Amino acid sequence: MNDAVPPSETLRAALSGLLDGLPPRQAAGAVERLIANYRGSTPTDAPILRDRADVAAYAAYRMPATFEAVRAALTAFAATVPGWAPGSHVDVGGGTGAATWAVAATWDGTRPVTVLDWAEPALALGREIAAAHPALGGTRWQRARIGAGLTLGETDLVTVSYVLNELTEDDRAHVVDAAAAAARTVVIVEAGTPAGYARLMEARDRLIAAGLRIAAPCPHSAACPIVPGTDWCHFSARVSRSSLHRQVKGGSLAYEDEKFGYVAATRLPAAPAPARVVRRPQIRKGQVLLDLCEPDERLRRRTVTKRHGELYKAARDTDWGDPWPPPEDTAP
Repeated sequence: MNDAVPPSETLRAALSGLLDGLPPRQAAGAVERLIANYRGSTPTDAPILRDRADVAAYAAYRMPATFEAVRAALTAFAATVPGWAPGSHVDVGGGTGAATWAVAATWDGTRPVTVLDWAEPALALGREIAAAHPALGGTRWQRARIGAGLTLGETDLVTVSYVLNELTEDDRAHVVDAAAAAARTVVIVEAGTPAGYARLMEARDRLIAAGLRIAAPCPHSAACPIVPGTDWCHFSARVSRSSLHRQVKGGSLAYEDEKFGYVAATRLPAAPAPARVVRRPQIRKGQVLLDLCEPDERLRRRTVTKRHGELYKAARDTDWGDPWPPPEDTAP
C-alpha cells in the first residue's frame, strides 16, 4: 500500500480519540480486567466485551499489536504469491477489525469485506474506526457466534486472528473446517506461546487434510519438525506503545515486541520460502548464526561468514521470520 501516511499511523490516529472522556484509571482498569478474563474464555450467552467503554479500552490497547502481527503474517504469505491480491475477505472473530486494516495495508485496492464477531459493541466500534480508511468504508459488520454452526460463503481470504484460544476444542475444529471449505487462502494468527503454537498445529493439520497447502511460514506441508513439548515456533513484531500501554504495563520504552505465531494455507499455486528464519539471528564478529526451518522437514543452524561475501551482508540484514536466502530482488 502506497499511502502517504502509513496504515499503522492512520489506525493510531483513529484509535486516539476512543478514550476521550474516559478517565485514564478507568481505561487501565478495563484493560487489566479484560486481559485477565477475555482471552481464553469461550463466548456463551453474552460476550465479555460488555459495552463501548470496554471495547474502546481494549481496542486502543490491542488493535495496534494485532494489526502488526497479522500484517507480518500476510506479508510473508503475499511473498509466496506475487501479483495476487484477494478479491474478497472474511475476518472470523474480527472484533474491531484489526485484520481488515492489515489486509488493506498488504494489498492495494478495495474488495468486499465481512467481519464476523459475537460482540455487537466491538462490531459497532470497528465500523466507527474503519470510517478513517477509504478501503474499509463498505465493510459488513455482522454478529455471529464463532463456533459450531458457523457457515461461510465462498471467499478468497479468511483471517482468524487471536480467536482459537477463545474457543472449545470442538468449536476450534469447526471454525477451521468452515474456513478451509470457504476460502482459497486461510491465515490464522495466535499468540506466540506454547499453547498458541499447539492450537496452530491442530489448525495446520486440519487445513492440510482439507486439501490446502502451507505457504508460510513453513517451507513445506509435511509435519512440523519441532518435537511437541520441547519448543514452539513463533515470531515477533515491533509495536509502538501508547500511553495506555505504558500505564497498564509500566516502564518507559516507546515500543514493545508482540510475540505471535501463524499459519497461511492456500489452494493457490504458491511458492513457499526456501527456508524460514525461526529464531532471532545471532550476529557475532565476522559471522551470523541463522536457525532455519528447511524444506527437508528439518531444523538446522547455518553459519554465514564473511567468506560468503554478499550472502554475509544479506545475513546481517536478515530478521527473525524472514525467508532464507533472501529473494534476489532484495539481496545486496
